[in-house]
Amino acid sequence: MRIVQKFGGTSVGSVQRIRETANLVQAEVERGNEVAVVVSAMSGETNRLITLAREMVAEPAVREMDALVATGEQVSAALLAIELQSRGVFAYSCSGGQAGFRTDSRFAKARITSMHSEHLERHMQAGQVPVVTGFQGIDENGNITTLGRGGSDTSAVALAIAVHADICDIYTDVDGVYTTDPRIVSRASKIERISYEEMLEFASLGAKVLQTRSVELAMRYDMPIHLRSSFAPVSGTIVSKEDVSMERAEISGVAYNRDEAKITIRGIPDHPGIAANVFGPVAEAAVNVDVIVQNVSEQGYTDITFTVPRDDYKTTMKIMQKLCKEMNARDVLGDDAVAKVSVIGVGMRSHSGVARKMFEVLAAETINIQMISTSEIKITVVVDEKHVDPAVRALHTAFGLDSAGLSA
Repeated sequence: MRIVQKFGGTSVGSVQRIRETANLVQAEVERGNEVAVVVSAMSGETNRLITLAREMVAEPAVREMDALVATGEQVSAALLAIELQSRGVFAYSCSGGQAGFRTDSRFAKARITSMHSEHLERHMQAGQVPVVTGFQGIDENGNITTLGRGGSDTSAVALAIAVHADICDIYTDVDGVYTTDPRIVSRASKIERISYEEMLEFASLGAKVLQTRSVELAMRYDMPIHLRSSFAPVSGTIVSKEDVSMERAEISGVAYNRDEAKITIRGIPDHPGIAANVFGPVAEAAVNVDVIVQNVSEQGYTDITFTVPRDDYKTTMKIMQKLCKEMNARDVLGDDAVAKVSVIGVGMRSHSGVARKMFEVLAAETINIQMISTSEIKITVVVDEKHVDPAVRALHTAFGLDSAGLSA
C-alpha cells in the first residue's frame, strides 16, 4: 500500500512531538507500506517569522516573505528526517521545489501548476521515505512560492495524487469531522465517513480540519483522505466519494463561520451590468464574495448586499465607497459582526422540508435571519454573530444529530 502522511503544526510542535510523529511514520514503514510525508511548520513558527519581518518594515515584499516563511517547513522536515534516520528508517528531507511542486508566481497565494514527482516514486519503491515541506513550491523562474495558509493540506493531496497513493492520511490535533463543533454542542459525534461535497461545504464554512483547496483537489482526482489524530490511536473520518447505495439522514452536520462581514450598497440606478460593476473591482482585489442578495425597486433603483471574509471587510468597504460615488448610488452600509450558520448533507437531495424546518427552529429561538443562500446540499443563513451558539445547538438537536454517530 502506498500512503502519504501529512502532519500539521501541532504534530511537529516540539522535539517530543516530532519523535511521536516519527513513531507513526515508522509504524507504516514496518507494516510494509510505501510512505511519503508532508509536514507543516512547527506550531506558531510561521506567525513568529511574519512578526520578525514586520519588525523590519511595515509591509515586506511578498517575494521575500515567501522565502522567509518557507523556512519553517524546512526546519520541521529536516528534524523529522533526522529522527527517522536515527531509528534506521531511510528518510530524507526535501523542499517543495525539490519534490517537484511547480506553481504560478502569485506569491503568498500560489497555485500548483504541475508536479514532477517521478523521482519520489522511485525512492518510495526502494523503501525510502521522502519528508516534504508542505505549503510551498517554486515558480518557472525558480522563486520560492507559498500556497497560502493551510496550504500543506493541498501539498499533501497533490503529492498523493502525483505518486498514485492509495490514501492520504492527514494528521491533526482532532480525531475527525464532527456533526458540529463539540465546544458548542457537547453531544456532537464524529462522522465516520463523509462525501467530498459535504466536506467541501464544511471546509468552506470555516471548519479548520481541512483546507478547501485540498478537498477540491481530492474530489477532482478521487483521492481518499483519512482525517485522524496524531495524539490518539483511533480511526478518524474518511473523506471519499458518496456511497449512493445507502439511505441518508436529512443532514450530516451543522457548521458555522464567525469570520464574516456584510456590506450593502443601496440606491444604485438600475441598468444592465450593475452586478459586474460592483463585483469586478472586488474580484480584482482577490476578495472572495459568498452570499449575494439583489433587490430591485419599482422606482428603478437596486440594492446589493453580500458577504465577505471579515479580514477583507475594510478593503471591500473602501472599494464600495469609491463605487458608490462613481455609480451615483445612495450610500454604503457595513456590518462586521455577522456570522453564517449552515445545515449540510447530501440527504437533502431526497428529503423535502429541510429549509422550512431550519427556519422554524430559528424563529422559535427568536433569531432573525438577515440573508439566505442555498445549494443542493446546503442551506446557509446569515445572522447576528451573538446568535451563533444558540442557533447551532437548536439545529443540531432539531435534526436529530445529538450523539448520532453518523456514517455515510
